[in-house]
Amino acid sequence: MPPVIDWNYAVDSNGVATQEFSMAENDNRNITGAVWLPSKSSDTNTLMCFGHGASGNRYQAPICDLAGRFVNDGIPVLSIDGPVHGLRQVGNGEREAFWSEYRRDGCLTDMTNDWTQSIDAVRKLDGMNAPKIAFFGLSMGTIFGIPLIASRNDVTVATLGLFGSQEGAPHHNEQMTDANKIDCPLLFLMQLDDELFTREGYLDVFDSFASNDKRIHANPGLHPEVPGQEILFAYDFLMSHITGRPMSQAAKTIAE
Repeated sequence: MPPVIDWNYAVDSNGVATQEFSMAENDNRNITGAVWLPSKSSDTNTLMCFGHGASGNRYQAPICDLAGRFVNDGIPVLSIDGPVHGLRQVGNGEREAFWSEYRRDGCLTDMTNDWTQSIDAVRKLDGMNAPKIAFFGLSMGTIFGIPLIASRNDVTVATLGLFGSQEGAPHHNEQMTDANKIDCPLLFLMQLDDELFTREGYLDVFDSFASNDKRIHANPGLHPEVPGQEILFAYDFLMSHITGRPMSQAAKTIAE
């Protein structure tokens, strides 16, 4: 039996129109999120998906700013709430609630299923033609983004980061195994003074990705202090792979 989906008009934190949805699964697990639909068509055939951090929801910065850019480029955008966040908040709906959920067996599989159901629902909207997926998700967005991307063969580019894992961490082996299945072009963002994840944990995750085209950008600062320039770079990186246009002319060798 297909899930029952309720759609409602809403606006994001920038006042841009969205369509919010609530989807009741057969196991009584509700999935909630928002879709931004472009006013002009695009030949990119890509759905841009955003995963948010553990202290936010479907509209957490910088999602709305980036969503506005992508819809202006004719690219539809999907963002869903985390498992205890936003329209399905549990407790305070922030890190404390998330860490409790993350220790649960099956949480990665459940969120991968949430994403799969949401993508399938959006692809059925009138006029939607998006056989390809691009993904942006930092921190919790990466925690759930890694198993999602590993489960699919239609993700063509991703920006991940603000996540490290090491022996003894929840779902460590699952995350490393899934990271090794990811071979799409990849930008990975790292904070050198991250209070939540170690440098070694970051590098273990990055090294596990199977992508031939992967890069890591490391900046000083605590977990949430990602420079704004990196978000702009991420947009350019994603767009270059979505459209097939290079970001800039390749640099020549500068030293022997």
